[in-house]
Amino acid sequence: MAKQAIGILETKGLIALVQGTDAMLKAANVELAGSMKGVGSALVSSTITGDVAAVNAAIEAGAETAGRYGEVVSAHVIARPHEDIESIVPALKAAKRTATK
Repeated sequence: MAKQAIGILETKGLIALVQGTDAMLKAANVELAGSMKGVGSALVSSTITGDVAAVNAAIEAGAETAGRYGEVVSAHVIARPHEDIESIVPALKAAKRTATK
């Protein structure tokens, strides 16, 4: 994996996720790898990549903003993830395919 960290913001409801993702992208030099919607319970998530400090700052800003618009279920940063993580986070796999084309 070319990036040093991944961050995942999960919310209940799309509006909170859109607001939180916007804040993440504005707060630090990170890239949006993709988003996923869960089945039932209105759970949705965005995945970002970048260096560890940028992802930490972005996740913090995104979670704070999303919390003003809805419920933040989880906000997590994985520093130096193993390359096999791509197999369980579909957004990362899709971002990698797009980057290599």
